[in-house]
Amino acid sequence: MSAQSTTLELDAVVLGAGVAGLYQLHQLREQGLNVRAYDAAGDVGGTWWWNRYPGARFDSEGYIYQYLFDEKLYKGWSWSEKFPGQPEIERWLHYVTERLDLRRDIRFSTRITSADYDEERGRWTVRTDKGDVIDTQFFVSCAGMLSAPLTNQFEDQDSFRGQIVYTSSYPEGGVDVAGKRVGVVGIGATGIQVIQSIAHEVGHLTVFARTPQYVLPMKNPKYGQAEHDWYHGRYEELRKTIPHTFTGFEYDFVHVWAEKTPEERQQILEEIYQDGSLKLWLAGFGEMFFFEEVSEAVSEFVRDKMRARLKDQHLIDVLVPTDYGFGTHRVPLENGYLEVYRQPHVDLVDVKDNPIARFRPEGIELTDGTVVELDVVVLATGFDAGTGALTRIDIRGRDGRSLAEEWGRDIRTTMGLAKHGYPNLLTTAVPLAPSAALCNMTTCLQQQTEWISGAIRDLRQSGKAVIEPTAEGEEAWVAHHEEVASATLVPRTNSWYLGSNVPGKPRRLLSYIGGVGTYRQKCDEEAAAGYPSFERR
Repeated sequence: MSAQSTTLELDAVVLGAGVAGLYQLHQLREQGLNVRAYDAAGDVGGTWWWNRYPGARFDSEGYIYQYLFDEKLYKGWSWSEKFPGQPEIERWLHYVTERLDLRRDIRFSTRITSADYDEERGRWTVRTDKGDVIDTQFFVSCAGMLSAPLTNQFEDQDSFRGQIVYTSSYPEGGVDVAGKRVGVVGIGATGIQVIQSIAHEVGHLTVFARTPQYVLPMKNPKYGQAEHDWYHGRYEELRKTIPHTFTGFEYDFVHVWAEKTPEERQQILEEIYQDGSLKLWLAGFGEMFFFEEVSEAVSEFVRDKMRARLKDQHLIDVLVPTDYGFGTHRVPLENGYLEVYRQPHVDLVDVKDNPIARFRPEGIELTDGTVVELDVVVLATGFDAGTGALTRIDIRGRDGRSLAEEWGRDIRTTMGLAKHGYPNLLTTAVPLAPSAALCNMTTCLQQQTEWISGAIRDLRQSGKAVIEPTAEGEEAWVAHHEEVASATLVPRTNSWYLGSNVPGKPRRLLSYIGGVGTYRQKCDEEAAAGYPSFERR
C-alpha cells in the first residue's frame, strides 16, 4: 500500500453507530485513541434508525434498555411509557450522542466495503463506498446482530405495479396505506407490530403467514414523574444486578417446576402472564428449555390463551404453533394483534403449504395459482442474522483468507469477540456471544464493548500491538458453545436463531445461551488470566 493512497491514519475504526458503536467510540476515545465510527445510516441509532416501520418499539422495558456506565447519563433521560416506540428511542440515542459529544467522530451515509489485514505491518486497510482509504490498527465491528436484511426473495418483484417496502428500510416519511389494499408478508416480531398498527388504516389487509408464533400481550402503561423517580432511584440496584442475570433483564428465573404442584404451576404461569412483559419467557420456569414435558405444559398454557382470543378454527390452525415449544423461538409482545384477524376487512393466507410463487403486476401469486391483488406490499422477511453484516463486507485476514468464505463453511468465533486468522478484528453481536436470543441487547453490548476496550488497553500497556485468538482457544469456545446449546431444546426449532431462514447457511445456534451472567464471568476470567485463548504479539 503506497502512502499516497492513504487518506486517513487511525488507531481504530468502529463499524456502526448504534447502541454498541456509540459506546465503543466513547470508550476508545477515553483511552486517548484516534478513532472514528462509520455507518451507512443517515444518523445515529443503528437498528433504531433503519427500523422506523409502524409499531416499532422496545420489548425490553425502557429503563433497562439503557447505558449503565454513567449515573448522570442514565438519570438525565426519562421515558414516556414502559415500552417506548421508535421515535422516542431515536431521540434517546441523539441525547446520548450529544451528551458524550460523539458526532464529531462519526461519518454517516458511508458504507465500509472492504477491510484487508497486512500481516507485515500489523494493520488494517479499510475502504468505504465514498472512496475513503483508512489505515488502522484495530477494526472493531459494532454492526449489529440483525442488520443485514433479506431482500429480493421472490420472483418477479420488479413487475409489481404497486409499492413494495421493507420493514428494515422503511421510508422516513412513512407509507400512505389509507384505504388501500395492503399485504404484509411475514408474522415474526416485526410483522406483528406492523399488522396491529396499520389494520385500522387500510382498506383491506391480507397477511401472508408461514411460521406461527407464540405471542404474549404487552401492557404498556404511560410514565410520569412518579415512575421516573422510581426507576431513577434504582440505578445502583439495576447496575449491580442486570449484568449478572440469565438474560440481562431485571428479572430472572426463580421458580422450580418440580417443587410446585400442578395448581401452583398454573397460578405462577397466570401471574407472570398478566405482567404484560417477556417475563413468562425469561423468568418463568427455566426447565422449559430442557425438558419436553415442561416445555409442552408451558406451550399449551400459551396456546390456550391464544385460542381463547382467536375463537375461529381457521385462525387457530394458522396462527397457533404446535410443532415447536414456547420460548425456543423469538417470543413477540403484541397489543391487539390476534384480534386484528377477526375483523371483516382482514384476510389471513396460509403460505406454509401454498407458498408465494411470484409477484405479478397486480399483486402476489400463490403456488396454486391464486392471485391476491394489492396496492402496497410490506415485506417483514427477516435478516441474515449474526454473520450477514460482516459477510457482506469483503474482509480479508491473514494470508488473504475471506471471512465470508470461512463463515460460509462453518460459523466459528472465540467468545463472539474475535476470529482466529483475523488479528485486531474485534467484534460485538456476532455468533457465539449472547445477543438478541435470550439477551437484553444493551446489557450484552455494553459488556462486549467494555471487554474489547479492556483488551485493547491491556494490549497497549503490555507494549504489544496485535491480539488474535489461537486456533485452540477458538476450538475450545466452539466446543463449549455446542455443549451448552445441545443440552437445550432450542436447536430443535428451525428459526433465524440457527440461520434456518437463509438457504445454505451453516446450521449453528448463533447466540450463546449459557446465560448473560455466566458469559460475562467467562469473559472476565479470560482477561484476568492474561488472555490464554489469544496470542498477543
